[in-house]
Amino acid sequence: MSTRGIRGAITVDANEENVILGATVALLNGIVDVNRFSPEDIACVWVTVTQDLDATFPARAIRQMPGWELVPLMCSLEIPVKGSLEKCIRLMVLVNTDASQTEIRHVYMGDAQSLRPDLSGK
Repeated sequence: MSTRGIRGAITVDANEENVILGATVALLNGIVDVNRFSPEDIACVWVTVTQDLDATFPARAIRQMPGWELVPLMCSLEIPVKGSLEKCIRLMVLVNTDASQTEIRHVYMGDAQSLRPDLSGK
């Protein structure tokens, strides 16, 4: 078994608590659905947001999901690069799995698909 990183990103339309929490759940559920793992398989989840999203901690949404209460979570700010994608939530899910690197599916939703068009269509 190996530990693999699974990337994901989603954009939101507004810096509002419910919008951020809902998008975080949608993104994590998308990652789980295509990669078929459970919270017990997770080593940790890193969550980053762009500086324009400060209405809440996105990790709150994950902690409230059934079975995810004990998964280690960390939130931080994305590096503020001029001209970069705005209102974006990113996840790095470290999962213990027998899947090979080529079997891992990364998930990009909304305008975040522009971040990795090479992976968005997989």
